[in-house]
Amino acid sequence: MLTRKQSELLTYIRDRLAESGVSPSFEEMKDALALKSKSGVHRLISALEERGFIRRLPNRARALEIVKMPDSVAGLSGQPRAPVTPPLAANDSVVELPLHGRIAAGMPIEALEGQTTLPVPAALLGPGEHYALEVAGDSMVEEGILDGDYALIRKTDVAREGEIVVALINEEEATLKTYRREGQMVRLDPANRLYDPQRYRPDQVRIQGRLAGLLRRY
Repeated sequence: MLTRKQSELLTYIRDRLAESGVSPSFEEMKDALALKSKSGVHRLISALEERGFIRRLPNRARALEIVKMPDSVAGLSGQPRAPVTPPLAANDSVVELPLHGRIAAGMPIEALEGQTTLPVPAALLGPGEHYALEVAGDSMVEEGILDGDYALIRKTDVAREGEIVVALINEEEATLKTYRREGQMVRLDPANRLYDPQRYRPDQVRIQGRLAGLLRRY
C-alpha cells in the first residue's frame, strides 16, 4: 500500500510521461507535491522503486518508467496502467542529430557550432526539431545531468517556469539551467547547492531550446 504522497508522485510521473514522453525533473516533482526539498523526492522515488512501481532506465539520466499502478490509482486521468515511456527496441530507428559542441552546466561557456552528428534513438525524441549538446560542468548534477552527458534539445524560443533550457546570454555564451522569472528579471537556477542562481534582464537572455532528453556515455 502506498502513502498519499507516493501515490501523488506516481500519478504525476505517469501523467507527465504520457504528455511529453520525458520524466519530470526533481524540481518539478518537488513543486508539484509542495515538498520543501528535493531530498523528499529522492525518498519517494526510492520507495516507489523498492516496491516495484517504477524503475530507473539505465544509461539515461532523468529516465523513469512506470512498471505498474496500484488499483486505487489506475485509470485516473483516463490513462492506462501499462508503462508510458517510449519503448526502446533493438531495431528502433535512429536519428542523426546535429551536435553543436559543449554547453555549460556551470558558468556559461560558448556553445560551439559543429559539423558532427550524434545518433539518437528516435523513441527518445518527441515532435519538433532537435539538436544535441555535450554537457560540461557539474552544476546540474542534482537533476541527474552529469559532465559528459549529451543533452537532447528541442528547438524553441520560449520557456515555461521550471523548464530546463538552453539560454544564450548576451548573444555570446550559452548555459543549461532551470528557467525562472523573478520580478522583472530572468533567473537561471543550477541544480547544485555549490552554485548560485544567475540573474539577468530579459533582453540579455535568449532561449534556444528546452531539454527533451539525455544520453549518457558508458
